[in-house]
Amino acid sequence: MRHLIIYAHPNSESLNGKFKNDLAAYLVQQDNEVIVRDLYELNFNPVLSLQDMAGQRKGEVSDDVRLEQDFISWAEHITFIHPIWWTGMPAIMKGYIDRVFSYGFAYRYDQGIQKGLLAGKQAVIINTHGKSHQEYHEIGMDKALRLTSDKGIYSYCGFEINQHFFFDKADRITPETAEIWVDEILSLYKCTTVGS
Repeated sequence: MRHLIIYAHPNSESLNGKFKNDLAAYLVQQDNEVIVRDLYELNFNPVLSLQDMAGQRKGEVSDDVRLEQDFISWAEHITFIHPIWWTGMPAIMKGYIDRVFSYGFAYRYDQGIQKGLLAGKQAVIINTHGKSHQEYHEIGMDKALRLTSDKGIYSYCGFEINQHFFFDKADRITPETAEIWVDEILSLYKCTTVGS
């Protein structure tokens, strides 16, 4: 299977970095094709410009956006790995979506009806956050995060979401817990890569 990992965390030694590295290694070991796009390492420009907006309306995108769209087109399965900061994704990931998930590539409207153009692609979202699950549940943030990302972005563009992981209190975990979480992630991929 062709796997694309889109990763956004500035610290390669972070828990998110561990998830990225361990997942990529596992997928390669299982004879999958794997490409990792580390947005910070790439110094991806997240700013949607007036030129970008004008180009999207005409189906024209810049070279850096076209490259990322080519990777998405190539992939059968895409994993998004990033922390939750200020109850949302890092600015570089949001900007990636703003620029790369453009009209005519990720979605369009047919006679006023929205259509996701990335249908047939599977997605997994892996997020870490500092709050506990209980705190997020009590204020409804867990539902809000799923609504804004799963429904508002990924399903909107046609992705089939296999799983959305939320790992809580991630800034104060033990190495043992990190390994348990990695095993939890990899167990999902054991199910999704069988027979592919």
